[in-house]
Amino acid sequence: MNLLISGAGIAGPTLAYWLTRYGFEVTIVEKAPRLRTGGYIIDFWGAGFEIADRMGLLPEVRRKGYAVQEVRVVNRKGEKVSGFPVDVFVRLTHDRYVSLPRGDLAEIIFNKIAGQVETVFGDSVTGIEQTGNSVRVSFEHRPMREFDLVIGADGLHSRVRELAFGPEHQFEKYLGYKVAAFVVDAYRPRDELVYMMHTEVKQQVSRFSMRGDQTVFLFIFADDAADEVATDDIAAQKRLLRERFGNSGWECPQILDAMDAARDFYFDRVSQIRMHPQQGLWTRGRVSLVGDAAFCPSFLAGEGSALAMVAAYILAGELYRAKGDHAAAFASYQEQFGSFVLAKQKAALGFAGSFAPNSAFSLFLRNQVMNFLTVRWIANFIFRRGLADRITLPEYG
Repeated sequence: MNLLISGAGIAGPTLAYWLTRYGFEVTIVEKAPRLRTGGYIIDFWGAGFEIADRMGLLPEVRRKGYAVQEVRVVNRKGEKVSGFPVDVFVRLTHDRYVSLPRGDLAEIIFNKIAGQVETVFGDSVTGIEQTGNSVRVSFEHRPMREFDLVIGADGLHSRVRELAFGPEHQFEKYLGYKVAAFVVDAYRPRDELVYMMHTEVKQQVSRFSMRGDQTVFLFIFADDAADEVATDDIAAQKRLLRERFGNSGWECPQILDAMDAARDFYFDRVSQIRMHPQQGLWTRGRVSLVGDAAFCPSFLAGEGSALAMVAAYILAGELYRAKGDHAAAFASYQEQFGSFVLAKQKAALGFAGSFAPNSAFSLFLRNQVMNFLTVRWIANFIFRRGLADRITLPEYG
């Protein structure tokens, strides 16, 4: 069978790796002109960490990753008001936990399939026409081609999902927040292996010092308007950040000035994609979805990349096990992964208040809870359940 995968982020290359290993022919098409690297810092653990281990990625993941020592919250003057040591995460995951830029993880995965998979950058899917035995796919720049199956791994704003399943608004649940991230060179000060946070009511800015004299910044803020700025209007996005954070304390004025020289600028609304796998809504005929395109748990969930890798592993394995019966494979994929990821989505809804508390009292309470996390048994109690991925990964041979 030959498959088209739309998207070269996390899910797409992971799926391509396993499909190629099982003997499938794979083509990846990616809208961006090149592989996206760098980006905001993610925490990587759980079942996704196990998939990375099975792919032989862990040495490179650990080499490019960071062993963060502390989360530190500071006030407008830069004075520490809260925080906790990060060793609780390492301890509860038995040292299977690392922080690294999302784009670096994508690059590590992509390098495992480089030269083995046909990859087309700078193009995107514009049409999908299913026949009884194939899918005819039109592209923005290239001639139409036929594939046995098409997999949408193209993220929150999936083009494949729109073409095969319907408009985005049918499936997107906006959570009331916007997020932005960018990287700058030679920013000062630096706090090595410390995740710095300054939180005000309904908004937060963070920074983390990386290798190569780089610093990554992350902004999160509450915003009732889902479509206040276009997703491709970077100038308007930067204006909005200046409006929201221009009068904030700490280093915010300095950070906003540094934004003009930013690389890899990222801005999006914080949303979930709600498609119910029990009703077969991840698949339609010979088209299926994986990763954020199918079940985006939201940026605030903290485990989106790992979940995308798990979903890709299971989808590839079920296609291999079904020996070409894509309908059976798609059904089994949804059955095995559906309830697990829906529970992750539900849990993610409770995280928003810790990033951008909606009142001064909520902010005070969050800071007090963080301070209690310096007590080991309290930290163990609070985090143990959230760090446990209750899913048994199949063995496909």
